[in-house]
Amino acid sequence: MENPLRLKSLNHISILCRSLEESVDFYQNVLGFFPIRRPRSFDFEGAWLFNYGIGIHLLKCEDPDKMPSIYSINPKDNHISFQCESMATVETVLREMKIEYVKARVEEEGGIYVDQLFFHDPDGSMIEICNCDVLPVVPLAEETVRSCSTVNCILQQQKAAYC
Repeated sequence: MENPLRLKSLNHISILCRSLEESVDFYQNVLGFFPIRRPRSFDFEGAWLFNYGIGIHLLKCEDPDKMPSIYSINPKDNHISFQCESMATVETVLREMKIEYVKARVEEEGGIYVDQLFFHDPDGSMIEICNCDVLPVVPLAEETVRSCSTVNCILQQQKAAYC
């Protein structure tokens, strides 16, 4: 596997938001991220949050009226995906929080099913919650079958072998 830029991992994603307060509340209280310190030298409003090994950088939009309208939930839109422990729990909590969502199910060869729930953050960014760790990761260049949850371990082992 080639890594021309010597990348190590996903660090963060940046998301424009209309209301910093609403977005921080959503990412903290719905998705479980916690606020972290951001550089004081920034001269624009924003917030940094972290969990699950990645950061979410919220950036207050300078002109919220020019942000795209929130459309219907479309699983084929750009989205951020998170694996979960229990799809039933996620669905129950989303219902309790009155968050509109769309369910989908993907069938992989061999009778493997992946369940997905899609919903929007306050600004229309799509979020997916899934049980994708049951889905095998099958590189096109080789025949090795791996689970999503073990790919990082294997990559770390390969990296250690090269060092």
